Amino acid sequence: MKRYGDKNPKKKGLSVKTVRSTHMLLRQCLQQAVEEHLIPFNPADKCKLPPKEKHEMQVLPMEKVKDYLEAAREHGVYAMFYLELSTGLRRGELAALLWTDLDTKNKCIHVTKSAVRVNGHIVVSDPKTCNSVRKVYVDDEIIRVLMEDRRNHPFNPYMFPSPVTGEMIAPDSLGRIHKKLLERAGIEEKVRFHDLRHTFATIAISSGVDPKTLSSMLGHSSAEFTLNTYTHVTPSMQRNAAKIISEAMTSVG
Repeated sequence: MKRYGDKNPKKKGLSVKTVRSTHMLLRQCLQQAVEEHLIPFNPADKCKLPPKEKHEMQVLPMEKVKDYLEAAREHGVYAMFYLELSTGLRRGELAALLWTDLDTKNKCIHVTKSAVRVNGHIVVSDPKTCNSVRKVYVDDEIIRVLMEDRRNHPFNPYMFPSPVTGEMIAPDSLGRIHKKLLERAGIEEKVRFHDLRHTFATIAISSGVDPKTLSSMLGHSSAEFTLNTYTHVTPSMQRNAAKIISEAMTSVG
């Protein structure tokens, strides 16, 4: 029987991601049962989950973003990846977007759901946390890019439908497309799709966006969490900080 954490290398247990995704789905189902008074409490709340696997954080080098987006344009997915780099949406949030989530009048996107693959099936559920339900404000250029892309599938309810089925695109497909874009753009850095979210956050911090605003855009629980996550600030930011400190010390010396 497969299980998480089996020390026998010949027995491949479930991945941490699968365990956590399955727990999330079960917890939501059981919570509904609690709300309908079918069970007294949610047993999934007491489950001890395996810690998240930590990956070394990478970012897409700024000087290569243009090549990356050009590769996305050639691949026919420019709007989707332009939006990703401009908002830092999670993969499941991006895949689950509907056109009804776009509010052109108030220039924002309502993030209210997320797609995840569970046991081979794509399930749409509530976002990761209560903070993940949010409005992400966008500018006129993003809206223009999205509306231009909509002409390719004007009657499809999904913002980024699968080019194969016309239905919601599978979240894991975004990772595969991302790898093709890296190859087409000649980018050798090992950047995961999720690292595009880190790239967005790094660009935002480098551009002077305050942590609290960035935290709300990313759907983080707090500005402190955002700062702790992105303490890897870029070398150019560190050099700039060193210059500012040096100038300040010179002025008082």
